[in-house]
Amino acid sequence: MASKCSAPLQLFTHHVDSSLPEDSCIQLVHDDTSQPEPPARPGTSLISPPTPDGEGNSPSESYALNQIVLQIQSPTIRTTYIQCPPNGPHMPGLGLKHPWLHIQVRDIGKAWAFEVGLVDVAGRMGILRLSTFQKQPRLRLSSDPSTSYPLLHFPLAFPSPSTRPLTAWATVTLHLPSYLPHFSCPKLLDSQSAASSNVPSGKYAHVAYVRVYATCRLRRVWFSEGGPAQKAPWEFELYGAT
Repeated sequence: MASKCSAPLQLFTHHVDSSLPEDSCIQLVHDDTSQPEPPARPGTSLISPPTPDGEGNSPSESYALNQIVLQIQSPTIRTTYIQCPPNGPHMPGLGLKHPWLHIQVRDIGKAWAFEVGLVDVAGRMGILRLSTFQKQPRLRLSSDPSTSYPLLHFPLAFPSPSTRPLTAWATVTLHLPSYLPHFSCPKLLDSQSAASSNVPSGKYAHVAYVRVYATCRLRRVWFSEGGPAQKAPWEFELYGAT
């Protein structure tokens, strides 16, 4: 996904909570002005990002991007998300073999989560989920892989606004192969987990799907062969609006 594409969600499916039409939406907005483009559906109330701590200025001043980005918002996180490919965890999926995942996201003061389907060389899949509401790493297994996959849930924290960054945006970078061994870690097991032999534990093979939940602003999702040490193209960099 890229904000400059004419159809940024062409390869994604999207879901919103229809029971909360005034609070749940997936909407293109201008990050600097928080104005919708195109207009949001009638009755929708878009969440505005908080002003940085200790500043009385608008967040648009030296903090936002002068770009159109995607806002995903809802009080019910699980029901509001975008996902690629549309068939989700059911294979065949993305099949991307790149070891690094990058997500450019803006914290808008609400809980947020995203997840990735990781597949090992034996074809076993596990779900890696990161969220701002999780407090401790947890692993949940299922005895029936036809209905659910092993879930590895890690906490995630945004940089504190008190650090006074140049922009409110952050790039979350994950080295996907390094998470596979954690699916076999007994110390992380949830008390409700059942025994399972379908846990991914071999060498990393590919990504099956990516899902980004509410609530956040999203600029770009991409995969690469290199991590933070590899310089990204200039158009991937984050620049303030000023």
